[in-house]
Amino acid sequence: MTATTLLRTQLLIDGRLVDAASGETFETVSPATNRTIGVVAKAGAEDVNRAVAAARRAFDDGRWSGMAPVERSKRMRKVAELLRERVDELARIETLNCGKIIVESRADVLNAAACFDYYANLTGQVWGEQIPMNAPLLDYTVREPIGVCGQIIPWNFPILMAAWKLGPALATGNTIVLKPASNTPITAVLLGQICQEAGIPDGVLNVLTGPGASIGAVLCEHPDVDKIAFTGETETGRTISRQAAGTIKKVSLELGGKSPNIVFPDADIDEAVNGSLFAVFTNAGQRCTARTRLFLHESIHDRFMADFVAKTAKIRIGDPLDWETQMGPVISRTQCDRVLSYVQRAREGGADLAHGGRKVTDDPFDDGNYLMPTVFDHVRNDMTIAQEEVFGPVLAVIPFKDDSEVVAMANNTIFGLAATIWTNDVKRAHRTAAAIRAGNVSINFPTVNPPEAPFGGYKQSGVGRELSRHAMDLYTQVKNVVVNLNPTPFDWYGNWPAPPK
Repeated sequence: MTATTLLRTQLLIDGRLVDAASGETFETVSPATNRTIGVVAKAGAEDVNRAVAAARRAFDDGRWSGMAPVERSKRMRKVAELLRERVDELARIETLNCGKIIVESRADVLNAAACFDYYANLTGQVWGEQIPMNAPLLDYTVREPIGVCGQIIPWNFPILMAAWKLGPALATGNTIVLKPASNTPITAVLLGQICQEAGIPDGVLNVLTGPGASIGAVLCEHPDVDKIAFTGETETGRTISRQAAGTIKKVSLELGGKSPNIVFPDADIDEAVNGSLFAVFTNAGQRCTARTRLFLHESIHDRFMADFVAKTAKIRIGDPLDWETQMGPVISRTQCDRVLSYVQRAREGGADLAHGGRKVTDDPFDDGNYLMPTVFDHVRNDMTIAQEEVFGPVLAVIPFKDDSEVVAMANNTIFGLAATIWTNDVKRAHRTAAAIRAGNVSINFPTVNPPEAPFGGYKQSGVGRELSRHAMDLYTQVKNVVVNLNPTPFDWYGNWPAPPK
């Protein structure tokens, strides 16, 4: 798999593509080959200052927040239209840069378009309320945009995560400095250009590519940035919270997970097997919502595992640009080594390796970051493989005996992002969903995140909810207004109350 042309991208600041102030660049590679596919501008602190200043001017002069909602909606719909027109190009670049299979990359681009359309529908629905008062006063609230938003997105869903962040922020009138992951910077810059083409004014959306450890920290600490929105792993989320605390920024975090996938004995086993394969191995397991802990009732364990492992072995690993490929590489050599270190610890801890557990080294995959889909059976819930987020195609299978035991194990983690329940008992389904401490629970269906439904986690899986109308709350703040309607002039000191008798 090779790129036909070396891609070159610059920073997008105040409506113009510009080089980094330092003139520095860095290379971005294909996870399928570890060969360079692009040369990218490497932003530094001076570039952050330039981008924030542009976003500040664009917010303060009202060129976007003061625009009629119907006009903002029209331009956001144009972004969606352009994404659909360029789906083939964007999906190919996304696959080249992050290793995601082309089937999934196309879906991501189309879902990004749907996200822009969804929030375009909501631009005119940012409502306040009138509050009845026990006095001759008119009291009402208005929701106003927060201001300049720093948005930091991950490498596993580059263009889709950008859309999740940009959609509600733009719909509510904010301005933005977007920082994509260093591993996957290209489509974020292209999306910024598409927004410009769609008529979003200069300075409203700025895109900075470069290392998160340096420019991310400057963005989080910058006094002119009013909010930080971050998607990524939990430890980085902790760091961002500390960095933003100095200026009391509003912060929303979508972090990691170790999501349970529970199969009860009354489930449709065939459907549960197929759904569980999807839930853990799509995007080579590089999903915060991946159902990486499979809890199997002991009475169905052997039957389920026989079918599951057989189907795991048939997953087609290959060139992610090939339409028939079902699983591509992980993002980098570093991530590949990290996943294999978890595999080694699981083996040393006594888990049974049922499938995979190694890098794919056969030609033509030896230069890439390909891992076999890996299944460990008879895992204990206290093992590292069952408690830490691996972020690769690795599943921990944990047997259970009864409902109370599996709920306790499902909740025994620092995370609380998602969960899936497989059962045909409607009472058990809802009882279990209520007992699990997670922000997203699916019943008889694997992981899915439509823009209409809120997304976010409990515990250390994050703060706030993305998608749906709930995301509008992340990008607005409430102002209360009180109007005196009393015909009698106000004169507190002139009408001093008589003392009580």
